Amino acid sequence: MPAEIIHTRHDRIFATNRFVYPVISRRSGGLSIGVNLNPDKICNFDCIYCQVDRTVQGLTRFVDLPAMLAELEQTLEAAVSGRLFQHPDFSGVPSSLRRLNDIAFSGDGEPTSHRNFDQVVAASADLKRRLGLDGVKMILITNASLFHRPHVQRGLEILDANQGEIWAKLDAGSEDYFRKVERTPIKLARILENITQAARERPLVIQSLFMRIDGESPDDAELTAYCQRLREIVVAGGRLKLVQICTVARRPAEAFVQPLKDAEVDRIVQMVRQLTELNAAPYYGVEFAE
Repeated sequence: MPAEIIHTRHDRIFATNRFVYPVISRRSGGLSIGVNLNPDKICNFDCIYCQVDRTVQGLTRFVDLPAMLAELEQTLEAAVSGRLFQHPDFSGVPSSLRRLNDIAFSGDGEPTSHRNFDQVVAASADLKRRLGLDGVKMILITNASLFHRPHVQRGLEILDANQGEIWAKLDAGSEDYFRKVERTPIKLARILENITQAARERPLVIQSLFMRIDGESPDDAELTAYCQRLREIVVAGGRLKLVQICTVARRPAEAFVQPLKDAEVDRIVQMVRQLTELNAAPYYGVEFAE
């Protein structure tokens, strides 16, 4: 199976699992074991590029922690032994991508909204340690809206102690564009404040996705404002080790959203590098038929 097709497959359901799903991640360059902490598909953002189909009800409302840990253990063991790559969905993965890179807390909503987020992270870290997988990262993919809550701060500290990495979403430089893309009552200022505070405690990865909306790419004024927000985080003492510039790689729920061309992604990467002096990397999209 071609790599560009493998990277578009991020199914949240694998075998009989309800919470744990393996994917080949273009950003990690290998196998990522996803943990879906929002099987109810509830999210405090309603991003126009989200690929989660919320017209179909989720399989369950709650995360059964013992069941989730059992699924995680079985999937990790299958990945380490190589049995996972005998499964039809993964048998075509090239050897260069068969590297177990991380356990990723993500899924069908905002993972930090899970009321026992810190407990889930702690239990997963204990399992990883018991299996002798100290070198495997633990990645949190998050919209950064809830970093100010105590149980989330505890979870971030547990990640820090267990090869953790935080990928914080920032898709806009202005409030108007932020509301257009994220469709949430949460203010951009809250996201920026949370990212800045978290980045003072540990280096963060910024994950940004830009797209065509009704055929229009983000204009220079918006992209310049975005770079200014990144600069402000750094000036305030935040550490950003990478800015991921992504575009749409899986079919979104909204038909008016389309990926940027590769050259457009490259141009934004160059803007970030030139205007902020931060390390930035491109992640390209996939065109979808009408």
